[in-house]
Amino acid sequence: MNRKDFIKSAAVLAGAATITPFASASVLQNKPEKKVVLKKSLGLGMIKEELSLTDKFKLAKELGFDGVELNSPVDFKMSEVLEAKSKSGIELPSVVNKDHWSSPLSDPDPAVRKKCIDSVAKSLQEVKEMGGDTVLVVPGVVNEKVSYEQAYITSQNAIRELIPYAEKTGMQIALENVWNNFLISPVEAKRYVDEINHPLVGWYFDIGNVLRYGWPEHWIKTLNSRIMKLHIKEFSRELMNSKGLWEGFKVDLLKGDNNWPVVMKAVSEIKHKGGWLTAEVPGGDRNHLKTISAQMDEIISLLYK
Repeated sequence: MNRKDFIKSAAVLAGAATITPFASASVLQNKPEKKVVLKKSLGLGMIKEELSLTDKFKLAKELGFDGVELNSPVDFKMSEVLEAKSKSGIELPSVVNKDHWSSPLSDPDPAVRKKCIDSVAKSLQEVKEMGGDTVLVVPGVVNEKVSYEQAYITSQNAIRELIPYAEKTGMQIALENVWNNFLISPVEAKRYVDEINHPLVGWYFDIGNVLRYGWPEHWIKTLNSRIMKLHIKEFSRELMNSKGLWEGFKVDLLKGDNNWPVVMKAVSEIKHKGGWLTAEVPGGDRNHLKTISAQMDEIISLLYK
């Protein structure tokens, strides 16, 4: 191509570039807004029947679950997990790191933190191999030996050490709100993640865990796009107050203090893109799990009302 033709072609391309954004905007304006979609998942440990891994996955699929969440590093050979996944058609969207409690990222001892960092790094690799995208991590623990401020600073630095592993795998680190005496306000939880400031670090929001001291819909609206995945469980303040703190969890889905229409409205309003609602409630046999599946269907249906 000679210089004259090159200049002519460049002018045509420049004109096209000027027009395209307006055309795209018009198309986008007319495009219907996508609804929030939530697939159902459950923790592997909830399946209490004596079955092979493949048959447990098949049972979950049969009962209407789309995915299963494993603890990681896994206690199975990865080849066994992938074979079970293939034979059942189940998805494995996320894993729960199993060392973040015993060796927390907030521990003052560098060797303890290193153990957790290595474990989470392995979980990131495992969930990638499984075809998922998210590792649940408890960010830290405050107790009589670890102050709140110390846990805040130490755990953030430990999570920053994990970022290269997240970037290498392309997997997400999702921090869960749990009863760890830490990050117990949605505003603080938001700030904590924003200070880390990385797109692969966000929140695995547990809807039931905050009912002890707050309202999940408030957390959802504050954390907003920082929420990568959702755990579902129920909680009764009345049981907590009358029978003891942990007794609050001993209530079926739809029977506790979650205002599910309001919670699901909040999920819809933030246009949640995580795609999964994973049950973390007491498990049982297939009949019990079938009931949980139906309860989750009822809750998810509220997204569209």
